[in-house]
Amino acid sequence: MDKIRFATVWLSGCVGCHMSFLDLDEWLVELADRVDLVYSQAIADAKEYPENVDICLVEGAIGTEEDVHLIKQVRQRTKNLIALGSCAINSNFTGMRNVYDSPEAVLNTSYKELVDLNPRLPYDTSGDLPKLLDRAIGLSDAVDVDLTIPGCPPSADRIKAAIEPLLEGKESVK
Repeated sequence: MDKIRFATVWLSGCVGCHMSFLDLDEWLVELADRVDLVYSQAIADAKEYPENVDICLVEGAIGTEEDVHLIKQVRQRTKNLIALGSCAINSNFTGMRNVYDSPEAVLNTSYKELVDLNPRLPYDTSGDLPKLLDRAIGLSDAVDVDLTIPGCPPSADRIKAAIEPLLEGKESVK
């Protein structure tokens, strides 16, 4: 029997949801026997999101142009896209920056106004820093989401209860 192609994605967030996923402890050993981990920035070192993914847990809000590109690719290539945690669902703490008028205002406040030592904007001559969007948004504001797992972060038990039926080929508890 072919293993389920499994992925996790980390967008604009704190990686707390991935930490909860890792709190599945011994069940991760069972999961590893049943899935092929094909992509995960937080757990593995895959560079390109692959085709034909069965299940993908996505943590974090969409906060950068890079996030927009990746989430559209994930949606196109994934059967079951799961919004993992409150940031993925409604932008939660990442969306706190939405009270500012622009990404520039966010950066000025964060790197100049509220800093005691060496206040300055991040300097990136390489172009590696992705451009911030005007607002951080939840996944469903950009793509269709198949399932949400609420919480900040969601508990390991809640994550297991959501994905375990999918491993059996059943529909997850909504």
